[in-house]
Amino acid sequence: MAKIKQKFILLYLLLSVFSYSQIKVAAERTNKYIPLLKDQKVAIVGNQSSLIIKTHLVDSLLSRKVHVVKVFSPEHGFRGTADAGAKIEDGIDEKTGLPVVSLYGKNKKPTTKQLEGVDIIIFDIQDVGARFYTYISTLHYVMEAAAEHNLKVIVLDRPNPNGHYIDGPVRKEGFESFVGMHPIPIVHGLTIAEYAQMINGENWISNKCNLEVITMENYSRYMHYDLPIKPSPNLPNARSINLYPSLCLFEGTTISIGRGTDYPFQHFGAPYLQSSYSFIPKSRDGSKFPKHENNTCYGFDLRFQDNYFTTINLDWLIYCYNNSNNKEKFFNDFFDKLAGTNQLRLQIIDGKNSKEIKLSWQSDLEEFKKIRKRYLLY
Repeated sequence: MAKIKQKFILLYLLLSVFSYSQIKVAAERTNKYIPLLKDQKVAIVGNQSSLIIKTHLVDSLLSRKVHVVKVFSPEHGFRGTADAGAKIEDGIDEKTGLPVVSLYGKNKKPTTKQLEGVDIIIFDIQDVGARFYTYISTLHYVMEAAAEHNLKVIVLDRPNPNGHYIDGPVRKEGFESFVGMHPIPIVHGLTIAEYAQMINGENWISNKCNLEVITMENYSRYMHYDLPIKPSPNLPNARSINLYPSLCLFEGTTISIGRGTDYPFQHFGAPYLQSSYSFIPKSRDGSKFPKHENNTCYGFDLRFQDNYFTTINLDWLIYCYNNSNNKEKFFNDFFDKLAGTNQLRLQIIDGKNSKEIKLSWQSDLEEFKKIRKRYLLY
């Protein structure tokens, strides 16, 4: 197994060296979608990651005389600076004067009024390939609303930086939420356009959306891709993005994953753990009220590990539970939503090890992989 993993990582690095500079994300392939926008009133679902090289998609389309009428913004807002979970308000984009409509405030699904005067919707947001990363939930609601109002949706595809593996429990019925809308594993291995096709194909919305996908050029899901801009405030680099599927489960516990520090999602800890490594979460932009604010947290520094993760690490979670000072309060109500099931929490409480827990996922993962194959573009 170790040799297989080493070969996988070597292949991954070779593909990275060969192909990284050759990737052309869909937004850059303007000849493929600009003609579709002629004489159309266009709405953009985007954020700070919606770039063509270094120019924002909105600015680029306006410069090409495309009739952009409004912007829809997801969690973290149009410019991507708000806290995770913070309510986003409607507003006006200072640079362009366009109205910005929040899909993370009063409503997460575009309303009939918000879609008035729109002919076509472009969705262009950088995803990171995890079920609880809410941009795919926004995609669901945009497609659903578009289908109900006979509007076309164009999804501009971007790389999935965690697209090289699939892992985690598949979300079970009864655990639906905005961080777990669909019956998929935590790490799904799909690009955002592939995911859009799955939403349509698996009938997760009541009516099929008039969907058009613009693909990338020279992309392989097994290649390394450093995002040119942070996809959200607390995922500042490739290491944090790679660790995100493992560490985000701590959000449903008493453990801090470093929000309010210089290295979010690159270390974890709590005041009650024993370790020579420590950090102190403090209020800052992107993390106004971090867990254990102004308290010293002892834990583990993950910034300098050599290995590249191709699986969800449960050992850290199990260790922290076993060494918590109050096991009854270690998990909070958010944990089962993140896990997509109550079984993971119960298995940890029951003393199962990571190998035993992961074995219980396998049949569901194999079934998901069969479904996933129908929607792969690369």
